[in-house]
Amino acid sequence: MIEPDKLTREQFDLFRDFIYRHSGIRVEVSKITLVTNRIRRRLKANGLSDFDAYYRWLTTPGRETEIASFLDAVTTNETSFFRTPQHFAWFQEEFLPECVSRTAKLSVRPPIRVWSAACSTGQEPYSLAMCAHENTLRLAGRQVSILGTDISADALREAREGIYKQRAVEDVDPQRRARCFRTSADGETYAIRPHLKELIEFRHHNLMTPLRAQPFDCIFIRNVLIYFDRESKQRVVELLIQSLVRGGYLVVGPSEGIYDMLAPLVKKKTFLYQKPL
Repeated sequence: MIEPDKLTREQFDLFRDFIYRHSGIRVEVSKITLVTNRIRRRLKANGLSDFDAYYRWLTTPGRETEIASFLDAVTTNETSFFRTPQHFAWFQEEFLPECVSRTAKLSVRPPIRVWSAACSTGQEPYSLAMCAHENTLRLAGRQVSILGTDISADALREAREGIYKQRAVEDVDPQRRARCFRTSADGETYAIRPHLKELIEFRHHNLMTPLRAQPFDCIFIRNVLIYFDRESKQRVVELLIQSLVRGGYLVVGPSEGIYDMLAPLVKKKTFLYQKPL
């Protein structure tokens, strides 16, 4: 099969609008070559010869499975363990102790619920799980429940496997690396240990839609809304705030462009906002 040429601007606009409608992500024109290459993979996977035929097929009713695969192909997943260390320092040294103190006098102490939104291949929720496990004594029996969600089924598959290349763990402290990973015999891969995987549930979710779950004590949303336009950001922020318990915290990345949308919350740090009690 001869591979089709680069998307025309008209074709690109069709696919870009489709991506926006289904994910809220606005793809810039500068990404036309990247999008072309990734759509070619879907053509090959479905035995189709050109972009127009694929678009017609993709937009036929009942193509939900292929839509998910298409969004997998064209969305970017970039993350790392303990990205922006001060966020995890706050989680470990301030947030967890506060949760324990706040519920110390309750006869029934619910689990501390944490949501890693747009978790990609799992490094963020696993970093949170490491922080929680390292605070086992301080938690005094309190359970920590972590939900990791993403729109990409492929990314979630990797996250559930919890196996990473050596390069992915280079910045993890050696002692923490030894505690939290099992190293392959050749030293090429590192697998998350079972006691950390047990703390996390991974689930498919589109940030533009409500999450069917009990409210969370803390939500991490970082380095993803930079790909959304203002209208989509506003929608996501409203849904995130709805998913916080009163007194819960929202941790945001430095480049999300949503600071003026967080008026319902109280600013605690440059990256940290709290829902009023």
